[in-house]
Amino acid sequence: MHKRHFLAGLSCAAAMALSAGPALAQDNVFKIGLIAPLTGPFASTGKQIEAAARLYMAQHGDTVAGRKVQLIVKDDTGVPDVTKRIAQELVVGDKVHVLAGFGLTPLAMATAPIATQAKTPMVVMAAATSIITEASPFIVRTSFTVPQVVTVLADWASKNNIKRVVSLVTDYAPGIDSEKFFNQRFQANGGVVVETLRVPLRSPDFAPFLQKVRDAKPDALFTFVPSGQGSVLMKQFTERGLDKAGIRMIAEGSVTDDDILNSMGDAAVGVVTAHHYSAHHKSDLNRKFVDAFGKANAGQRPNFMGVGAYDGMRVIYEAAKASKGQGGEALLNAMKGQTFESPRGPMTIDAQTRDVVHNVYVRRVDRVDGQLWNVEIQTTTDVKDIGKTR
Repeated sequence: MHKRHFLAGLSCAAAMALSAGPALAQDNVFKIGLIAPLTGPFASTGKQIEAAARLYMAQHGDTVAGRKVQLIVKDDTGVPDVTKRIAQELVVGDKVHVLAGFGLTPLAMATAPIATQAKTPMVVMAAATSIITEASPFIVRTSFTVPQVVTVLADWASKNNIKRVVSLVTDYAPGIDSEKFFNQRFQANGGVVVETLRVPLRSPDFAPFLQKVRDAKPDALFTFVPSGQGSVLMKQFTERGLDKAGIRMIAEGSVTDDDILNSMGDAAVGVVTAHHYSAHHKSDLNRKFVDAFGKANAGQRPNFMGVGAYDGMRVIYEAAKASKGQGGEALLNAMKGQTFESPRGPMTIDAQTRDVVHNVYVRRVDRVDGQLWNVEIQTTTDVKDIGKTR
C-alpha cells in the first residue's frame, strides 16, 4: 500500500510538473539535476562526476539554446532511498529538464520509475550494469557497460596463454555481470573457470578470498571491484604472495582506476585490464581534457567516471540545442543517435537501446616518466553492449 500511494502521488506530482511547461519557458533556465555520492564510501566517484560536469560547463559556457544553464548538485551519499527522494524533489520542486549522475547501479535503478513517470530524461554517467537502460525508456547512458569490457578481456586472455582462472567479484549487480559475461566468454573460448568467488560490497576483506585463489593455483585471477577498492585488493594480492606464486591478475578496468593508480605502487605494474577509457589515451582531445581537468582539480587525473560525466554533459548540451531548450521526449529524442569524438575515442548513443557504443581497450599498467598509467595495448572498435544482444 505504501508503494502504491507513493507512485500515485508521484504520478500526480509528475503531471503537475509537466503541466508547468510554460512556466519553465518563462524563467528561461535550463536545469540539470546532478545526483552523485559526494560523501560516504563512494565519494571519489561523486567528486569525479561533479568535477567533470563543472569542467564541461566552464569550457562550453552556461548558456544553451538561449537559456541559462543551472547545474543543481545533490549528494545522495550512495544510498538508493536517498537518491529516489532527491530525484523526486528535483523533478517536482526544481522542475529540472534532465536528471544526471548516478554513481552506482542501485542508485540508477531506484530513480528509473521517477524518470518514466515524469517523462524526464535521465543520463547515467557512471553506473554500468547492462540492464539499467531497460529500466526506463527515458534513460540514456554515457558511461559504459560491464559486458562490453569483460568480454573483450576474456578474448584477450584466451589468446595470451591463460587457460585456468579463478573469478573474484564484488557481490552486487556489476560484479555479477562481470562474473557472468567474462566466464561465459572465457569458457566458450575453451578456458576453465576453476572457482567463482563473491566479496561483500561494503567493508570488504579480500584476504581470505585471495588465499582461496592461491590454493587453487590458476594461471590468473579475474577480478572486478568498484572504483576505489582496487588499492586494497592490490595490496592484499601481493601480501598473500599471489604474484610470487606466478598468478597473474586480469581485471575489469575499475580495479586500476586512473584516479588512484599511482597510489598502488609497483604491485600494480603488469596488471592487464580492459576498459573504455584511460587517462593515457593517445589523442589530442584527451590530452587537453586531462590537462584541463588537472588544472581545475589540483593535479588530479580524470578517470572513467569523469569522462562519463564530461560526455554526458556534451550529450545534454547538444540535445538541448537540437530541441531548442525543451525537456521531455523532445530532449530525449535529441540525445538518441548522437555520434561524436570523446576523450575516450569515438562514441555513439545507440538510437534503439539508448546505450553507449565505443572502443574498448586492453591496457597494461606500466611506469611511464615516473608515473603509473594504463597503457593501451589493444583496441576493439565500436563495441555494443553484448548484454542486449544475447
